[in-house]
Amino acid sequence: MVDSANKTDGDTAVIDREVQRVRKISPKYKVLLHNDPVNTMDYVVETLRQVVPQLSEQDALNIMLETHNNGIGLVITCDLEPAEFYSESLKAKGLTSSIELES
Repeated sequence: MVDSANKTDGDTAVIDREVQRVRKISPKYKVLLHNDPVNTMDYVVETLRQVVPQLSEQDALNIMLETHNNGIGLVITCDLEPAEFYSESLKAKGLTSSIELES
């Protein structure tokens, strides 16, 4: 905050304050899918598309393959509330999911 004093007649001072707004960017969270030996690849792709509607068929397929090959795959990066929703929705459909703060 910047203060500046403007003197007027007598002993009265007027203080003008310039207000500076600082916007904090909310942290992003990664929704992670963990590989499991139970669910079929087709089921995982279908479930990803149901839970995260903005994923294309190819996106969902790539996430499933990344998860299958590496043991864990990145589904989406977003704010905390949607990340929790996506992760819980995946769990409700029998998939293993977690969230972590994006570094």
